[in-house]
Amino acid sequence: MIQFLNVSKTYEECRVALDRVTFELGRGEFGFLTGPSGAGKTTLLRLIYREALPDSGQVLIRGRNVGALPLSKVPFLRRRIGVVFQDCRLIDRKTVFENVGYLPRVLGIGLRDRRRLAYQALRQVGLAHRMRSFPPELSRGEQQRVAIARALINEPEILLADEPTGNLDPELSREVFRVFRQINATGTTVLAATHSPALITEFGGRVLVLDRGRLVGDQRLVGRHGPDYLQLVQEEPRRVARRGGP
Repeated sequence: MIQFLNVSKTYEECRVALDRVTFELGRGEFGFLTGPSGAGKTTLLRLIYREALPDSGQVLIRGRNVGALPLSKVPFLRRRIGVVFQDCRLIDRKTVFENVGYLPRVLGIGLRDRRRLAYQALRQVGLAHRMRSFPPELSRGEQQRVAIARALINEPEILLADEPTGNLDPELSREVFRVFRQINATGTTVLAATHSPALITEFGGRVLVLDRGRLVGDQRLVGRHGPDYLQLVQEEPRRVARRGGP
């Protein structure tokens, strides 16, 4: 699904962000991207959704070289990729529905279909009942789940998260990553950047470690959650669905 082939990226003043990085993240994998501040995590994510271009090497999504895409094709790439940031970037004066349904509105989708898509995305994160609420009425954890729903509105094949729990306490951080695991259980490839060893140990998955732009670690870690948790992940969407429609 995601391949980096000897990718390097250097910014102005000769600051090396990535140095000959090579890895492959398969379809449906759950991955952590970790390392110290300035290791290159954000740059790596930006290269995937073509917010930046590599100086050398190739970034492939589903076998296609992202850097070689014509500009006219970049929006189609991004519709297949959902991105969640540390800052929720919600508009306080807009309802949850309006925040989540913004992209479909830009794409010219009608109100009825926007409501359906927003409801489906919010149901995935357990917040379908808050469609008419405003962001200041929500907890910080709920706000971040709304941001996740917004990233899911186009049913992306890939979900990227850049330090999504950096402003949250440990319990809310676990809540957010439980949502990521639920999304991953539906087949979405997830790659999340984090500084938290506790989250990596608890949830497990593919662990990519960056240090000064180099990939210095790549392993698969079994988290603390056993079969009971996997059953919870599979049953949670059904429990939420029983609450009713939009």
